[in-house]
Amino acid sequence: MSDCCSPKGYRWVFSERRARAEAKRYQRRGLDRTSRRIVDMVEHQQVDGSTLLEVGGGVGAIQIELLRAGAARSVNVELTPTYEDASQQLLAESGLEGRVERRLMDFAEGADQVEAADIVIMNRVVCCYPDMPRLAGAAAGHARSLLVLSFPKRTWWTRILLGLGNIALLLTRRHFHIFLHKPTEIFATAERAGLRPAMVRPGLFWTVAALQRAA
Repeated sequence: MSDCCSPKGYRWVFSERRARAEAKRYQRRGLDRTSRRIVDMVEHQQVDGSTLLEVGGGVGAIQIELLRAGAARSVNVELTPTYEDASQQLLAESGLEGRVERRLMDFAEGADQVEAADIVIMNRVVCCYPDMPRLAGAAAGHARSLLVLSFPKRTWWTRILLGLGNIALLLTRRHFHIFLHKPTEIFATAERAGLRPAMVRPGLFWTVAALQRAA
């Protein structure tokens, strides 16, 4: 991991407080719009009996929805421990504790320690990691059937917005950086692992894309 992003920086951004807020929001309102689009896209490709791997799944709301929709089991890989208490509470309330394994590690560095899954998900993750090819390549290589991910649209106004955000992070010495990776490079990385774009749905800020492995 580069010097721009440290474990301390990730813990500050993805804090226990944020985890509790995300869990409460999910309990009250369900999935946010981008997460709902991901779930809909996965369900469109058939989820019954599938295994899931979510990298940076946070409190695990997407996994809960897909397990309820028929997925068999899930593994969540998280970079920091800050989401664990909130996620375990949600799993206990949903009765799904036995079907989700949560692991703490840098997936890009330790992907060989994680089994492949039918469906791999990365929601708002590649924009938080400096080495996109390594992370996206590992995710694509672990997807037996489908990789679904979301990332910011690359427009002039997202460049300005995220640029200002990075300046603020730098001035406050937060050791965190937001990355606006080129979609073509994200897709090319997945394609080198044998996946092909199956569905791309741009939103106001987030693009959601599904890449499928050829039969």
